[in-house]
Amino acid sequence: TPVKEGADVPSVVFKTRVRIESEDENPFDWKEVTSDDLFKGKRAVLFALPGAFTPTCSNTHVPGYHAAYNEMKALGVDEVYCLSVNDCFVMRQWGLKQKLPEDMTVGANGFSTVKMIPDGAAQFTRGMGMSCVWEQERGFGERSWRYSAVIENGKVEKLFIEGGAIVQDSGPDPFEVSDATTMLNYLKQTAKN
Repeated sequence: TPVKEGADVPSVVFKTRVRIESEDENPFDWKEVTSDDLFKGKRAVLFALPGAFTPTCSNTHVPGYHAAYNEMKALGVDEVYCLSVNDCFVMRQWGLKQKLPEDMTVGANGFSTVKMIPDGAAQFTRGMGMSCVWEQERGFGERSWRYSAVIENGKVEKLFIEGGAIVQDSGPDPFEVSDATTMLNYLKQTAKN
């Protein structure tokens, strides 16, 4: 059952990689990042999707949020996050493939616009009640259902769930309400003047 608006986001630890001072071709080290690190004291937009490098996610979902990033920031959003049940290595390579601007600062955790959240063990996804499988249709194991949310100081303010509910082993992969345009419309309606 999906989390309800007004609920706290799940308290989990994400296994991430941060840039370090190094001449190595892989200048990163492990860093544990918590839900509080990402959401406490911030107004954040989170969009979650079934998988890195998949067609809808790569052709429309991430590019839409990347294109809308500055407008969302102007509407009072502190961070825009993309979450997928993939590891941090896959999420970084996908972000690079999507041409997201990489933050090269020592200590940086990824990109300077849309930030990629690796939910490799699906802990956050399960906590949000968004876990699903597409085993028969696509050969996917556990993934996140496609959704977007506004998270205000760790609480779910608004939630857009594709199809209105999670469908296990869904034939279609709906993409109608978690897009950047729907999110921008909501942010404009709720903007504080």
